[in-house]
Amino acid sequence: MHRVIEKACSDDSHRKPRRAGRAIVVTSGKGGVGKTNISVNLAVSLSQLGRKVTVMDADLGMANADVLCDLTLRNGLEDVVSGKKKLDEIAITAPGGFKLLPGAGGVPSIADLPEVDRNRLIDALARLEARNDYLIVDTGAGIGASVMGFVVAVERVLLITTPEPTAITDAYAMLKTIRKRRPKTRARLVVNQVESLAEGIAVHGRIDQASRRFLGVGIGFAGSIPKDPQIPLAVRRRSPVVINAPKSPAAKAIQRLAASIDGSPVQERRSLLSFLTRS
Repeated sequence: MHRVIEKACSDDSHRKPRRAGRAIVVTSGKGGVGKTNISVNLAVSLSQLGRKVTVMDADLGMANADVLCDLTLRNGLEDVVSGKKKLDEIAITAPGGFKLLPGAGGVPSIADLPEVDRNRLIDALARLEARNDYLIVDTGAGIGASVMGFVVAVERVLLITTPEPTAITDAYAMLKTIRKRRPKTRARLVVNQVESLAEGIAVHGRIDQASRRFLGVGIGFAGSIPKDPQIPLAVRRRSPVVINAPKSPAAKAIQRLAASIDGSPVQERRSLLSFLTRS
């Protein structure tokens, strides 16, 4: 995953033009900021754009992406680590058409995965990336060894926070660790559960300013996702909000985020401009 691997795919001619596989880590400094929800809905939105997407639930120990998708699991990452299954063999089709690699819920030995096993898993992901347009890795929260192992393995990171002071502080701590471990990481901030667009911009400004002052480099702004009663409703229904309520404010924000990620640099700027003027 350190470098992009291109692979021709002759049987995918019905889809939009093929891009090289791109891995994106979705992470956070603090738990409970909506990281997994964003990962799942982002995957659905990218799939709706005609992209081939796989999500790995890499929250080793507290995985729950399957719950948000109302999926029944037979195997998970613990079976891959133990050697019982290969990574491809645990993949299941999730609502919206993306593939999910289920995590390992409540398995302490997986949560504290030894470095050799973690590296083997990351190597397997690199091969999987070559067969996808996007590989989204949904990590656990915090700066533990397992989380950082995945974060530093890729070039693109979406850092999730909310406007809460503790979440902002922990997001900066995560960014500081990322910059220390891998300075060239392309990190962008998503501010979730905002009351207004101005609040999202202000939160990004605080983190970006601190990063520029103390780390010597800022962080890009990927956008904000508003507080939306459709989110908890979708969670209770175990259905991604972009499917359950596609016209809701939160769903539209995530769809714009997907379009920004998938677009060219010019399209990204236009998408962000659209977000700033319409939200």
